[in-house]
Amino acid sequence: MGKKNKKEKKGKGKEKTELKTEKKAEKRSKKELAVKGEEDIEKLIAEFKEQDRKKLEVIEEKCSPPSPRCNISLVSHPEREELLMFGGEYFTGNKMFVYNDLFSYQIKKNEWLHISIPNAPPPRSAHQAVTVSHQGGQMWVFGGEFSSHTQSQFYHYKDLWLLHLRDKKWEEIKVPGGPSARSGHRMVALKKQLIVFGGFHDNIRDYKYYNDVYSFDLETYTWAALTPSGSGPSPRSACVLLPMPDLGKIVVYGGYSKERLKKDVDKGTTHTDMFALMQEKKREGASDSNPKWKWQPMKQGGSRPTCRSGMCAAVAPGNKAFLFGGVYDEEDDDEDLESVFFNELWSLDLEKAKWFSQQLRGKKQMLGDKKKRRKKKDDAEDNDEEVEEEEGEAEDEMEVVEECVEDLKLEPPVGSDPAGDDGIFKVTIAKPSVVVGAGTGGDVPAATMEVDQFWPSKRMNTSLTVRDGRLFMYGGIYEQGDKQLTLNDFYSLDIHKLDEWSVIIAEDQNLQVWQDSDSSDEETEGAAAKSSEQPDSEDDDSDESMEITFDDAPDRREGEGISDYFSRSQEYWVQKAREIYEEEGETITDRKLVRFAKEICEEACDR
Repeated sequence: MGKKNKKEKKGKGKEKTELKTEKKAEKRSKKELAVKGEEDIEKLIAEFKEQDRKKLEVIEEKCSPPSPRCNISLVSHPEREELLMFGGEYFTGNKMFVYNDLFSYQIKKNEWLHISIPNAPPPRSAHQAVTVSHQGGQMWVFGGEFSSHTQSQFYHYKDLWLLHLRDKKWEEIKVPGGPSARSGHRMVALKKQLIVFGGFHDNIRDYKYYNDVYSFDLETYTWAALTPSGSGPSPRSACVLLPMPDLGKIVVYGGYSKERLKKDVDKGTTHTDMFALMQEKKREGASDSNPKWKWQPMKQGGSRPTCRSGMCAAVAPGNKAFLFGGVYDEEDDDEDLESVFFNELWSLDLEKAKWFSQQLRGKKQMLGDKKKRRKKKDDAEDNDEEVEEEEGEAEDEMEVVEECVEDLKLEPPVGSDPAGDDGIFKVTIAKPSVVVGAGTGGDVPAATMEVDQFWPSKRMNTSLTVRDGRLFMYGGIYEQGDKQLTLNDFYSLDIHKLDEWSVIIAEDQNLQVWQDSDSSDEETEGAAAKSSEQPDSEDDDSDESMEITFDDAPDRREGEGISDYFSRSQEYWVQKAREIYEEEGETITDRKLVRFAKEICEEACDR
C-alpha cells in the first residue's frame, strides 16, 4: 500500500508541475499578444457570439458565390435539391480569416443564397457536418478550430450544434460525455446516430492525435464512448470515414499524424491502411441498448492511389465512394519538404475494398449526316470517279469540323497547374475515315470531333458531396512555391455517365490573394474579412523577386507549357537564381537552386 501511495503522490506532483507550466505559458502568451495588439482568442470568440445574439431575424438573400475557402463543410439537403455550405478558412499569407456563414446552393436555379440565422455557431474550420431527414431535415455540426489573424492562437471546439432546416433555427446541444475539443476529425450518420472518429488538438506548445470513437444518439440526445474490440486504426486526423448504412458498417481509410522525436523535431506519417467499424453479432438474449462494436482490418484491392493525405470523399448509392485530390510531402532534407499535389479522381467499392482510377469517357460530337452514295457503276472509270467524290466530301466534312472548333472558342481554364498540362482544355480532331462501299448503299461514317475533357486543377482539402447522381466539388488549397493559394471554383460530375466535369464556377486567379507575412495590415484589410466580399488582388505578388526583370529571357513558344519551357531554358533561370543569391550574400545547394529557378520562371511567366 505504501508504494502505491508514493506513486499517487508522484502523479499529483507531476500534474501540479504541468499546471504551473501551462499557467506560465499563458501569461507569456498574453504578454506577446499585448505587444502584437491582438486580443485573447477566447475573448474574440465571445465577441462573435455576442454579435450573433444581436441578430433578431432570419435573413435569406441571393448573393454572389462564396469567397475562396477550404476546410469547409459541404452537405446535401436531405429533402430539397440544394447544397449547404458552412464555415471554412482563408489564409492570405499574413492573415487568417475563419468564417461562420451559411450558404445554400440552389442546384436547379444555379443560384446562391446567404442565410443569416440568429445564434449561429462561432467561426470555425476543419469541423464536420452531416444532414439527416429527422423532423423536416437537420444539419449537425461538431468541433473544428478557430485561429486568430496572426495564427499565434488556436482554439479547438467540442461543441455540438443542430440546425433545424425547416424552421431555420440554430440550437446548441449541451450534453455531457462527448469527445474532447478537436479538429480534423470525421463524423458520419449511421441509422439513428452520429459517429465521430479521430482528429487532433494543437495548442502550439503541444499536440495530440486521437483514434477514439464516440456515438451520439439522435433520439435520446446522449453521447457514448465506444470501445471496439480488435485491432483498429492508430491515432490520426484528416482520414476518410465512409458509412454503409444498409450493412451497419463504417470504413476508415488513410489520414495523417505526427509524433515528436525530440525537441523541435517531428515526424509526420501519411497512413494508407483501411479498417471497417461494425457491430458484433448479437448473442441470444443480449440487449439492443448497448451493442458491441469491433474493428476489422480490410485488405485493399484494385489499382490503389499512391500515398497522400488531404483527400476528400463522398459516398454514392450502392456502397460506393468517390475521392479527389490530396498531397504528399517528399522530404528533401531535415528542413525542407516538397509537396506533390494530385487531381486524380478515384472510386472505391466499399464492400470489396476495391479501388478504381476514374477516367472520363468523354463525348464524341458527330458532325454531318451519313452521305448517301450513288450505286457503283460497272466500269472501272466510273468507280475511280466515285472514290474521288467521296474523298472530296470527306475533306468538306473536315472543314465543317474546323469551323465548329473555331466557333467553340475553347480557352484553357484560369489557374491551371503552371507546372504541367493538367486541366488544360485540348481539342483533337479525328480525320474521318472513308470506306468505299461500306454497308448498304456504300454509307461512309460521319466525321467525329474528339474533345479532351476539362479536369479540375490539383488541390487538397477540397469538399465533395453527392446529390441526385451528381458529384459536386468546391474549393480547396494548393501550393505554388511558398504561396498557399485558396480556391473558390465549383464543379459537378454525373457519376453514372462519368463523361465530363461541368464547370459551375471557373477557377479565378484574381481571387487568390497572397501577401508576404511582413505586408502591412492595410494591404489585406477587407481582402477576406467578410465572406460576402471578394478578396482584393492588387497586391497579390509582393515577393521581392517580382521586381526583377527578365527581358533577356528566352522566348516562350506559342502553346508551350511552363514545365516544358523551364526544361528548355533551365540554364538561364538557374543563372538568374544564382545571381539573386550572390547579391544577397547567401549560399544555396544545387537542388534548392534549381527549385528557386523554377519558381522565378513561373512568376515571370505569370506576369
